[in-house]
Amino acid sequence: MKQQVKLKNAFLLAFLVIMWGANWPMAKFALNYSPPLLFSGIRVFIGGLILLIIAIPRYKRLRFKETWYIYFISAILNIILFYGLQTVGLEYLPSGLFTSIVFIQPVLMGVFSWIWLSESMYFLKVIGLILGFAGVAVICIGGLAGHISVIGVLLALGTALAWAFGTVYMKKTAHKVDGVWLTTLHIIIGGLFLLISGTLTESWSSISWNIPFISSLLFISIFVIALGWLDFFTLVSSGEASKVSTYTFLIPVVSILGSSLFLHEAITINLLAGLFLVVISIALVNIKTKKEMPASKALVSKDKRIS
Repeated sequence: MKQQVKLKNAFLLAFLVIMWGANWPMAKFALNYSPPLLFSGIRVFIGGLILLIIAIPRYKRLRFKETWYIYFISAILNIILFYGLQTVGLEYLPSGLFTSIVFIQPVLMGVFSWIWLSESMYFLKVIGLILGFAGVAVICIGGLAGHISVIGVLLALGTALAWAFGTVYMKKTAHKVDGVWLTTLHIIIGGLFLLISGTLTESWSSISWNIPFISSLLFISIFVIALGWLDFFTLVSSGEASKVSTYTFLIPVVSILGSSLFLHEAITINLLAGLFLVVISIALVNIKTKKEMPASKALVSKDKRIS
């Protein structure tokens, strides 16, 4: 049974890393055919409608009157700020570089989870988080050739902060709401806000409804938004938020590989060096210390030493 859970979580993590890694170059590509806010709103709202099909049969678990504020706060952090800032920011920086800056998020998550979720903070975990950020920084340095937009960097940092606070909030309120409804409603609320903002500030006639754009839009809406967020919430609610977030250090690697293959963005030896540090980081953060060992296991281990 335990092995099945591990395999399930490994599959969910692999799916999340690949889909969210592919998101950045695909979003960068789609912005050639659409203004940023409208594109962000359309993809998020479609993703929310897809999840609504799954959520409706669970209507008895909604309890909207008691929990409405949770959906709105989560929507502001995880959707409106996260997708709004990243979509605008991708116009200022290469997608690989932008992604690398955003992925200071796992380090922020380690600190925030320690402060607000009472998750353990031990020496190996601290070293792992530092190495993970160092790995992303090495990857980031590889993309520093040419002009770097200060606005783009600030938007990337804002995206990271919104995601970190949003993840902590999802974990902290997970016991109060149904996971499917939280994922569904915070996406729909955020999508509507982005659509309205885009409609007021951008022109729908600027969108080129061609096959490349529609294909990218549908892929992102289904696999990145709907299934990706459901996957992420499942992982965060069932384990330590900081440890789940550490695996997302791999997403910039997927993003840069995708950007190199499909957008012809430059790739350097920094990617391999950064990946090496990220893998070590994940290993260190997930090593269980004696303090973390469940009480039953600790007793068994103690008994064996005594005998």
